[in-house]
Amino acid sequence: MKASYKRYILDFKRPSGTSRGVLNQKETWFLIIEDEGKYGIGECGILRGLSADDRPDYEEKLKWVCANIALGKDVLWDDLIEFPSIQFGVEMAFLSLQTNDPFVLFPSEFTSGEKSIPINGLIWMGEQQFMKEQIEEKLSQNFTCIKLKIGAIDFEKELELLKFIRQNFTSNQIEIRVDANGAFKVEDAMHKLNLLSELDIHSIEQPIAKNQVDIMVDLCEKTKLPIALDEELIGVFTFEEKENLLKKIKPQYIILKPSFIGGIKGTDEWIVLAEKYNIGWWITSALESNIGLNAIAQYTFTKNNKMPQGLGTGSLFINNFDCPLEVVNGNLRYSNSKHWNIGIASF
Repeated sequence: MKASYKRYILDFKRPSGTSRGVLNQKETWFLIIEDEGKYGIGECGILRGLSADDRPDYEEKLKWVCANIALGKDVLWDDLIEFPSIQFGVEMAFLSLQTNDPFVLFPSEFTSGEKSIPINGLIWMGEQQFMKEQIEEKLSQNFTCIKLKIGAIDFEKELELLKFIRQNFTSNQIEIRVDANGAFKVEDAMHKLNLLSELDIHSIEQPIAKNQVDIMVDLCEKTKLPIALDEELIGVFTFEEKENLLKKIKPQYIILKPSFIGGIKGTDEWIVLAEKYNIGWWITSALESNIGLNAIAQYTFTKNNKMPQGLGTGSLFINNFDCPLEVVNGNLRYSNSKHWNIGIASF
């Protein structure tokens, strides 16, 4: 058995705004395992400036993984505790190697094309007209749940956009989620939560920046608008640390990004704890290529969560890989009439 890795730069079709700035490109890394003529591929989906493993020794750790690939998935996962995106890449690559089809990691009614996954339509930050155009596009595509990233433009303008939706669609017709990416200032966070709660919004992700635990505890206790932790989960590595965080903050929801939280095993741990403490959850991608998105989607289907998931990011890049994943009427499905356009051996 031998392994190698490759860096790949994904180019956005158009600049995509978050409260941390505008993204034009997204770096990712692929881990390729070869054993007796078979190949497996995994994606290590790091997001610079946000991932816990955004460290100077990231590539060195990938070299170490390749040199020690014979240790196997479970031993490597434990040794990579501070490198969650590489943990996921390792899990993905070994699953890919061990299946008959290297891109069918979790055979199911999803991969057979019989069932699909409901997803939210993602609305990127930008000028008011641009955001309005995105909203109208998602509604025309029959999405029943949309997620707006807020915090980049004037909050009053964002409220106007949300009111525009509510004037035309009830909460029974369109579920609205908002994601502040930690943009709210502590002193006015509760006021903004109260204003948003008047618009029949489902939830808000990460209203304030992470690592302000006592303030987040207070917000989750008093809010009229359900709060979902997102960035707050990044860098929380052990099962004990995860449990302590959820017991203290008591959020209404948590958002699970496998590339940020230790892949399949790490996500499973968060789900076990969320269900223990009656906390809702859903899974989202984190700007991976279609290779990573494919693995996340297949894994997500096996969890049988009926809520819309955050898996609609595959169409954001101009140099993504053609694959069977497609979005139809607000659902992600695996089309048996489409195929992958890459040969793993060529990586």
